[in-house]
Amino acid sequence: MKGSLLSPAVIQKVLDTIQKTYRCGYQLAKQPKREKVLIDYSSPNIAKPFHAGHLRSTLIGNFVAKINSTVGHEVVRINYLGDWGLQFGLLGAGFKRYGSETQLADNPIKHLFDVYVEANKMADKDPVIEREAREFIQSMEQGDSNSLNLWQRFRQYSIEDYIKTYKRLGIEFDEYSGESQYWNKTPQLLEELTTKGLLQTTQKGTQIVDLSDMYTGHSSYATLARSDGTSLYLTRDITAAIDRYDHHKFDRMYYVVDKSQVNHFKQLVGVLRKMGYSWANRIHHIQFGRVTGMKTRRGEVVFLADILDEARTRMLHNMQVTDTTKQLDDPDLTAEQLGISAVILQDFARRLSKDYKFDWDRLLQSQGNTGIFLQYTHARLYSLEQQAGFPLPSSVESIDTSHLGEPEAVDLVAHIAQLDSIVLKAYQEMEPHVIVKYLLQLGHLVSSAHKKLRVKDSPIEIAQARLILFNSARLTLAHGMDILGMKPVNQM
Repeated sequence: MKGSLLSPAVIQKVLDTIQKTYRCGYQLAKQPKREKVLIDYSSPNIAKPFHAGHLRSTLIGNFVAKINSTVGHEVVRINYLGDWGLQFGLLGAGFKRYGSETQLADNPIKHLFDVYVEANKMADKDPVIEREAREFIQSMEQGDSNSLNLWQRFRQYSIEDYIKTYKRLGIEFDEYSGESQYWNKTPQLLEELTTKGLLQTTQKGTQIVDLSDMYTGHSSYATLARSDGTSLYLTRDITAAIDRYDHHKFDRMYYVVDKSQVNHFKQLVGVLRKMGYSWANRIHHIQFGRVTGMKTRRGEVVFLADILDEARTRMLHNMQVTDTTKQLDDPDLTAEQLGISAVILQDFARRLSKDYKFDWDRLLQSQGNTGIFLQYTHARLYSLEQQAGFPLPSSVESIDTSHLGEPEAVDLVAHIAQLDSIVLKAYQEMEPHVIVKYLLQLGHLVSSAHKKLRVKDSPIEIAQARLILFNSARLTLAHGMDILGMKPVNQM
């Protein structure tokens, strides 16, 4: 829509739509058919650190959940924990040797990680450690109460700690599940595959499903059991997918996992299709690239909380040395929200499949195409409303939109009018960069309009029309930021 072609009547309709939809709850003009959508994302391993890949999965998965909710779908957010297998056996065996109940209670995630690292290091030197790890898993699978109680405590401590970190990001999950729910169901899956004539035994004794009529290369066969009969991650994932469909009857299910796992999800869908499950085509893998250079001042990042702490600390320092920073009720909270916005925008600035290098200095700049720029724009618009000297008009009908004829005003209205189509495009492509680009352009248009279109000290009819325009821009900006996972600030 070209700004120069907008009449006062069209301007009124655009602004009226924005005012009414945001006050009544946002809805697309053309909503897709309502569906039930499952999203599997974040998925940290209890015995391993919450690394940068988990951060990307968490942020992207949150976007996928929000954009699906925005267009009207019923969304179920699932955090599928890595809480079984040899890695957990190493943790259990390691805790018996190196564990401390005091340190576990004080900082469970860090202590479990330290124990796992030590056990893993010792296992390379001493085969006894690996044997003890396998024995620990076997004891769990045989129902040993002591081993299971220890496993349950580790799992609960971890989830409680994860929830604290997710809360800082404004992220919640509807379900916490894990491999532990499915290891004992894999024999049924293998039996079903055998009955259907799909399971073959190789010369090495492993059991596979031939997918060569679907795929080539590494995806052409799926290994579902080791030579000793034990299941693999893929086996448990297939079992979980079947259980999820039985329980939810989903219309679509997204796995938000890095692009290195593309063969895994090809095999997952391939085996399900071979088994005759037509709903396998409802499964989608949202791939993303890798991030490098994510370091704090203390060195390589291990935990997600370290990234959030670093972002808050650096942002707080920037605020303290900036003359324009306002007196804030809770500067730490504002710094945290700004830092998270900065991390999110840097992550979403390009197509998800692309790799990128994490850059602390660039992402925290208030100038240029950054999350801080978007937050600054929102706070600036909020301040303009507070300092206008009169209340926001109750409706667009009460103002004269013929006073919004300047190029800067018309261009801003034309951009605001694109919101629905941008949200729909981001949904169809499942790409947050579509919204990022739109919001950054919005921010620059606001900046141009703010310089030219004074509200304070202008004649009241003109001031009211401009205030409605700027308020509509702020509502649009806030909604787009929310879809990306940012919480808009009113002061900074």
